[in-house]
Amino acid sequence: MVDMSLYAAFLVAAFALCITPGPDMMFIVAMGGRGGPTAGVMAAFGVACAMLVHAVAAALGLSALFTALPTLYHVLRWAGAAYLLYLAVKAFRDTSVPEDEADAERPGGRRSGMRRAFWQGAITNLLNPKVILFNVAFLPQFVDPSLGHVQGQLLLLGATLVVMGFLWDGSVGLLAGRLASLLRRSARVNRWLNIVSGTVFTGLAVRLVATSPK
Repeated sequence: MVDMSLYAAFLVAAFALCITPGPDMMFIVAMGGRGGPTAGVMAAFGVACAMLVHAVAAALGLSALFTALPTLYHVLRWAGAAYLLYLAVKAFRDTSVPEDEADAERPGGRRSGMRRAFWQGAITNLLNPKVILFNVAFLPQFVDPSLGHVQGQLLLLGATLVVMGFLWDGSVGLLAGRLASLLRRSARVNRWLNIVSGTVFTGLAVRLVATSPK
């Protein structure tokens, strides 16, 4: 269903993209820094699920809405920035101390934290229209229309990118969370990590609204 030479080239390009630090990776590192290794991995999983949604949308041609309705792009962009700023405010206002984390270790608290990290990762990615435009520009370069099943080829490429991205970002989130868990034994360092996370979220929000689509 795919041209294997094109697919091999895609794997190389996708790997290079996955290991290159970008907004999603910075977000996942910040989430791991705030919530620990589980939060980092779940945030990566949320981003991956959102990427799959974007890939399906690109395969079905839904991304053409951004060309027909440019206002939609800007609405989604500002909504994404607002959500990131909301997360930044929460991080800046978080004055919890390491002892408070014992509550999160309870089964209910852990499940709630996992769900929250997942949805924050998913929503942040879904509200970034640049990801949709990236899929529209990147994936078709590795499709061979002469083989037919263009939508199927796009879905395969998109799914491959999602899996590779999750494996890398999940590892990054896990590592960031483990390191943060060690540092978080100090209340002062714990507060500093929250400030750093809030700063990252703010920077991502500014980046989202300050850059124009290409």
